[in-house]
Amino acid sequence: MTVLVTGATGNIGRKVVDQLLARGATDIRALTVDPEKAALPVGVEAVRGYLRRPETLPAAFEGVDRMYLASIGEGAQEVVDLARAAGVRHIVDLSGEPDSWWGAIATAVEGSGIAWTHLWPGDFMENTGMWAQQIRETGVVREPDPDAASTPIAMDDIAAVAAVALTEDGHLGRAYALTGPEKLSRAQLSREIAVALGREIGFVSATREETVRALSPAMGDTAQWYVDNVLIGLDEHTLPPNRVAEEILGRPATTFAQWAVRYAAEFFGAAVEGG
Repeated sequence: MTVLVTGATGNIGRKVVDQLLARGATDIRALTVDPEKAALPVGVEAVRGYLRRPETLPAAFEGVDRMYLASIGEGAQEVVDLARAAGVRHIVDLSGEPDSWWGAIATAVEGSGIAWTHLWPGDFMENTGMWAQQIRETGVVREPDPDAASTPIAMDDIAAVAAVALTEDGHLGRAYALTGPEKLSRAQLSREIAVALGREIGFVSATREETVRALSPAMGDTAQWYVDNVLIGLDEHTLPPNRVAEEILGRPATTFAQWAVRYAAEFFGAAVEGG
């Protein structure tokens, strides 16, 4: 059984590869734009291709039984059509509810006739990485509402759920809304990062315009969209914490405090003297 992981050098796709290996999968094919630079583990077949260039995909899809489909936004329909033509029998996709930003992926997959499993995560713990530059340079996070809260999930857990769905029975036709184990405010998230780094991080309630300016060095043109569509009204579109990931994985889901201990130094670096 050949499993194809698309976006295999991306934030989640690379973790899916590792999780598949940890579960004993032996026939893993990884889609990447540059196989020579992919630095994938021994035994993983790196193949050249790019989801946004469908003409590069037929050879990669050949002989594939199951695939992990990364979030691609526009172009999902053509990718899924090629997967169906190649005989792919099961797609595990990273998407969202039909009326969400990533809903077109789930809609295309369901309409293909291929067996499916949807992974619908809310906030990623890794999204706090948008604060990295301002934390390093100023020791302060600037956002509109310190009490706005979400239920972030670790990408490690999302990848682990994907690997289970790709290698075990019982997940066909299931849409999994994935959250972390607790609801945390923006101020609580910054405090957990501070604890992991062993230093203080302030939180300043900022205007919309100040927040866009603070996030723009890290997010570019996406900063304004993010502030207007995610941060403002965050509580309104946040799922309550659930145990879906825990039940699938057979272990507790990663807490943000655990995530921060593991990744804070990598994401946020050391304190800057005089910042």
